[in-house]
Amino acid sequence: MTWHHELLVSRAEDTPIYVRLATILREKIQQGEFSVGDALPSERDIAERMAVSRVTVRKAIDLLMREGVLSRKHGSGTYIAPRIEQPSSLLAGFSEDLRRRGLIAGSVWLEKSTDTASPDEVIAFGLAVNARVKRFRRIRTANGEPLALEHAIVPEAYLPDHDSVDNSLYAALDAVGNKPVTGLQRVTASLASEEEAQNLGVPSGAAVLRIERRGYLADGTIVELTRSAYRGDRYDFVSELRAI
Repeated sequence: MTWHHELLVSRAEDTPIYVRLATILREKIQQGEFSVGDALPSERDIAERMAVSRVTVRKAIDLLMREGVLSRKHGSGTYIAPRIEQPSSLLAGFSEDLRRRGLIAGSVWLEKSTDTASPDEVIAFGLAVNARVKRFRRIRTANGEPLALEHAIVPEAYLPDHDSVDNSLYAALDAVGNKPVTGLQRVTASLASEEEAQNLGVPSGAAVLRIERRGYLADGTIVELTRSAYRGDRYDFVSELRAI
């Protein structure tokens, strides 16, 4: 069956053509005709195969991008987007987690600094007043695509040199013997602010997952407080459940 014939067969009353086209493309991806990371045919090619206008194709692609099915790389084209699943019981840094999945982790640095701990941070870490902390704020990427906006805080006593953090905070902590071995994590659903949307490449008000993580050493000392906003269209948390 040709793509155009599939579009005609799928015709339903009061259903816009671009919605039907998006449904067909989504099904082809789910059925394995396209794989994660594959480039989607060009708008012109799809328009010709479906006998529809390029405007219709563009609207269908935009719909699938909002759903997180597709992603666009500037100057390169439109690709089948990966969706990241993280087991909620796994304590792993962003870089390590993506490497396990065969994806390339990257960072766009917004801040690396040393500062006096705020009152809330003094309480959270149990620090002395006027203690110093390291701040790391960056956009985390997967295969070059923005995935999360991350702000990590570590007391200076556990990471003296903030320039030692390249791509992996946990690798830098591990190098000085202070990598967390346990952690607590809270996940809440929210909407992206204008700044978050701009950094993540999503519309303002798009769904995000807000994640606060506290990492601890074996003796219970907290060494990491990280607050992140993850794209809701790219990231899932999966929990393993056992009967009691």
